[in-house]
Amino acid sequence: MFRSFLRALQRGPLSRQLRRFVVVGTATAGVQMVLLWLFVDVAGLHYLLGAPIAIEITIVLAYVLNNAWTFREVQNTGRMEYLVGLLKTNVVRGTAIPIQLAVLFVLVEYQELSYLLANAVAILVSGLYRYVLDARWTWG
Repeated sequence: MFRSFLRALQRGPLSRQLRRFVVVGTATAGVQMVLLWLFVDVAGLHYLLGAPIAIEITIVLAYVLNNAWTFREVQNTGRMEYLVGLLKTNVVRGTAIPIQLAVLFVLVEYQELSYLLANAVAILVSGLYRYVLDARWTWG
């Protein structure tokens, strides 16, 4: 699975789009990690409360960036179309939140990883799921 993903990044029919999605995802993952750290270590929230807040903020950021760059050829342009796309990506990525939080919880509570490292793994686990649904439904 991982090898086919890497091959698709290099030379598949959607390689350019997938590479852009990965770049946006990496940038927004970095933002999410910083936000999670701020919510947990600075504001004192529990990691399972700070994570969904950080996730939702980055969902909006990822939509703006993906709409403008990754899916430029099929971007949502009109006000209503843009808002419907934002709603769709929230549904797609919202369904990934339980996956991400479950991985985060298991890695922190049972594998004793730091919450930030566990969150990075959780982002990776839910990333392919989000790409497939966003590419087919949000901008499909």
